[in-house]
This record gives sequence, C-alpha cells and structure tokens, in this order.
Amino acid sequence: MQLTFLGTAGSWPTRDRSASAIALDLEREVVLLDCGEGTQRQFFQSPVSFMRVRRVLLTHFHGDHVLGLPGLIQTMGLNQRTEPLDIYGPRDTRHFVEMMTHLGYSEPHFPVLAHELEGGESVDLGPYTLACAPAAHTIPSLAFRVQEKEKRGRFDGERARALGVRGPQFRALEEGRTVTTRTGETVHPESVMGPPRPGRSVVYTGDTRPAPAIVRLARGADVLIHEATFADELKAMAEEWGHSTAAQAAAVAQEAGVGELFLTHFSSRYPESASLEEEARKVFPATRAAEDFLTHLLRQR
Repeated sequence: MQLTFLGTAGSWPTRDRSASAIALDLEREVVLLDCGEGTQRQFFQSPVSFMRVRRVLLTHFHGDHVLGLPGLIQTMGLNQRTEPLDIYGPRDTRHFVEMMTHLGYSEPHFPVLAHELEGGESVDLGPYTLACAPAAHTIPSLAFRVQEKEKRGRFDGERARALGVRGPQFRALEEGRTVTTRTGETVHPESVMGPPRPGRSVVYTGDTRPAPAIVRLARGADVLIHEATFADELKAMAEEWGHSTAAQAAAVAQEAGVGELFLTHFSSRYPESASLEEEARKVFPATRAAEDFLTHLLRQR
C-alpha cells in the first residue's frame, strides 16, 4: 500500500502545487482520492499509471477537487480502456457523473459507474472496505477510510520443516488446509501460522473543519491525511470557510490515535509548508507536510 500525493494545493493550484489529488496504490488497483484540475498531468510525472485507477473517491464538488475528472476519463478512453471506473461520493454524485460523461468531448466507451454514499456507510470492495463519515464543510462532503481486511499470519517455514512438511504441503498450509506428512503426522495450519495481522488503513478528510465524526472514522488508522489550509492564527477564517488549521488537524490525529499524520490542502499564502508542519508537530509529533509527488509506503505490520 503506497500513497502518492499528486496535488496538495488548497482552492487553486500554484506554481509548485497542483489541485487536490492523491493516488493510493493497493497493488491490485489504484484508488484516486479527489481529482482536481491537472491531475492527469501529475500522473504523467509520477510513478503511478492513471490507467490503473479502478475507483475514484470524491469528497465534494468544489472545483479544486473534481475538475480534473473529465479530462482524465477522456484520456483513459483514448488509451483504449475497457475496465469499469467506479466513482464514489456524496449525494448528487450520479447527477455529476451523468452530466460530465454526456458532454460530447468526454463521453467514454467504458462503464463509468456512480455510487452515492451517506455518512456512516461502509462498502465491501473485496480485499478492502470503504467507509465514510460526514465532513464539516460548507457543502455536503464526505471523509473516507480505506481499510484492508485482516491478513493471515506469517508462515513459520522452519517449524513446518521440523514437523516433516515438504513440497506442495507448504502452500496448502498457507492456504489454511491441514496436511499429512510422509510419516503419517497431521499438521494443522495453526501449528505453523502466526496470529492474523490487521490490515492497513488510510483516512482522507477532504475539506473540513475539525469534526467528531472524522475522529471516529480515523480511530487507530495507520495514516490520516487531514487538510490544513491555514495556520492557527487564522483559525477564525478557517471556521468561516469550513477548513482546519494545522494545529487543529494535529489535534484530530492525536485524539484518534493514528500512526501518522499528513497535512495537505495548503492555502497559497504559504509558499513553504515548514511553518505549518512545525505548528502541527507541537501537538502531534508524527506529522509531515505533504508536497506534490511525495510518496509514502505503508508497511505491513
């Protein structure tokens, strides 16, 4: 599981920051978190292929989070895509997708499927689940949690060999099947497998004020990606416009007990994010201010 920040600007892109977009590589597929203008160009400069995007999660419909989608879909079509693209978002997602895909210049030749979610919903997507919570922004908005399902424990090959396991029996045990050795001994999977390992998890807030629902959604997550549009000296402005300060984002991370915090969605008044990172670290030390094209690997526990 690897994150690639494609755009970390707030409200509009700058010379050094593109509009909001983050690629979450789950190995089998890529999940795109928001799709601000210029996202496809950011893909071309990143290590991630836009053609591997299987699902797009839209937090809300402000332009800096969605205006890159028509162009991205058009380019997918020009590259002969046939696989469906699933788009998840708040109410009116179906209307947005229908309007966008029926524009003559971007009508795709592959299925583009819209899914509207309510805060508190959870969707089973095979190897992982997608959960959401209402964000506290100026229009209907969602925060998302991508949670891998529990993984089987680590296989103890040395112990298996000591018990007489040979050849294809190793794989059988890893797959949860009991085997019988050449000497007639029965070996059960639990004899050579460690305890199940929790899946990795990423929470992305989109635009929001600090919100108890997001704290609950992020509880115990490996990574929280929280917007930090302003420094704490502009807390009143953040409240008015439905955003958070860096210190407020750090307080959410601390309360939720997450492993790491990444700040994003920076106002253009901050050409450098070091001061915002420093502000947040006073509250939650495991904080990093994201930059365009920053990658972060979430290692398996």
